[in-house]
Amino acid sequence: MNTNEDFEKLYRSYYMKVYSYSLTLVKNSHTAEEITQEVFFKALKSREQYKGASSEFTWLCAIAKNACMDVLRRESRFGEYDEEALSERPAEGVSIEKMLEDEAATLEIHQILHRLEEPYKEVFNLRVFGELSFQKIGQIFGKTESWARVTYHRARIKIQERMENR
Repeated sequence: MNTNEDFEKLYRSYYMKVYSYSLTLVKNSHTAEEITQEVFFKALKSREQYKGASSEFTWLCAIAKNACMDVLRRESRFGEYDEEALSERPAEGVSIEKMLEDEAATLEIHQILHRLEEPYKEVFNLRVFGELSFQKIGQIFGKTESWARVTYHRARIKIQERMENR
């Protein structure tokens, strides 16, 4: 990514994905928009250091996650922020993340998610896009950690089945 033209293409390709990812983490559209702008500013400043060891999307999400964590740390004065839970990466989400890098697969997954019934839809989004621990997801729903695990795995199965049936 050496030219401004390459960066413009990167921006157009990933802006909405990075914004959606940030919005899932910070739960505020204005803050997510600011973070997304910051992500692309940081990416532009450090584009010479990007060696391609990971996909561009993964690189941008790593920048976004750090920016979101910075915002959440600033807001943590009231003791509501749990950095460990936010930074816990869901192992099962890796294959979905890889699929999200492919634009066609991304659209297909989002179409399936859009039609997925609750609570599967929200639990899946919180786990994969919000990167929340099962414990935190259970707390959000007023349920147990085990309930969150089972619901997430059922959601994955439903998504996989629907993808296979297309």
